[in-house]
Amino acid sequence: MSGERQHKKLTDWGRQILIQAALWLPHRRIIGIGDASFAAIDLLNDVRPWVTMITRLRLDAALHKPAPRRVPGKAGRPPVVGKRQPTLKQRLVNPKTPWRRRLVTGWYGRGERMVEIVSATAMWNHPGRRVPIRYVLVRDPEGELEPQAFLCTDLDADPLDILRWFIRRWSIEVTFAEVRRHLGVETQRQLSEPAIARTTPILLGLFSLITLWANETYPARTRAVRSASWYRKSLPTFSDALASIRRELWAPGNLSGSRQMLDPTRISSAKLSTLIDLACYAA
Repeated sequence: MSGERQHKKLTDWGRQILIQAALWLPHRRIIGIGDASFAAIDLLNDVRPWVTMITRLRLDAALHKPAPRRVPGKAGRPPVVGKRQPTLKQRLVNPKTPWRRRLVTGWYGRGERMVEIVSATAMWNHPGRRVPIRYVLVRDPEGELEPQAFLCTDLDADPLDILRWFIRRWSIEVTFAEVRRHLGVETQRQLSEPAIARTTPILLGLFSLITLWANETYPARTRAVRSASWYRKSLPTFSDALASIRRELWAPGNLSGSRQMLDPTRISSAKLSTLIDLACYAA
């Protein structure tokens, strides 16, 4: 139908955003972090001159050595890739794989974690498409986590830095999950795109405001952490921060009764505090 916008794939949006960010910040190094949806050879080739891209990598990806230098006078088409390398899945079971132990800080918001890694450069090849990458294969020496692999378009990047950069996306994912669960992002009832474009930044700003406000109140008193029997936590989450701010606003000193009531019903302080506490987490 004429007049409708042409559909854009996720990789098209990613390409546009990454290159635009690099144009806006020409004197800064831009590092793009994405999940497996952005592990597309065409996308990586397009953004590689502009940004450093890091994504997950399949364990069965076809990895090759760089194409050998063409011998002068040799007939035939020059090769585009070199000798096939073992897959990362094969490296996992190979006893000769040179694993190195590294301590990664900030492991998904849980402090430090010891992992074993192996890293090298390769040409990731798919029929008709290829891109040079540095891969990082990670396994847990304790066997609790599944092996994972990551790629980086910067061939000179330190493998430990690649891991640190990738796990930083965890805080971003948690932010979007919390604003959707508690503040209603992506569940607004507006019917027009301009209305959604106005309310979404406000809700994201509200998330920051609540976080900063709660952080100021915590040093003055003991941190309130509520956990369910099936989920134990030692540090407050956004739900605790939101409940803390609600309690500050709904405290008995901040709630004034109606002046039109001649004989208001008195509620004990303990009962009122319990009701406010239940409303803080239920609202």
